Amino acid sequence: MPRRKSSVKRTRADKKKYLRNLRITRKLKTVLKDFQKLVAAKKNDEAKKFLMDVFSQLDKAAKKNIIHPNRVNRTKSRLSRKLS
Repeated sequence: MPRRKSSVKRTRADKKKYLRNLRITRKLKTVLKDFQKLVAAKKNDEAKKFLMDVFSQLDKAAKKNIIHPNRVNRTKSRLSRKLS
């Protein structure tokens, strides 16, 4: 347990940041899994519409520095290739 005031505050802030990142990461994982299910079920029309939502979630995660931007671009490229 930290003793200094600044350490206590830092711990509190880190916990909040961790929970925020966790929430966004989990949402991203579920969105990606849902997209994979649509592609596997050969529902291409629905998958194309859903792809924009996936891209949006990926971009938001990159904007908040949860995922590296290059990883986001690579993932978007792979998902687009998988759809076509």
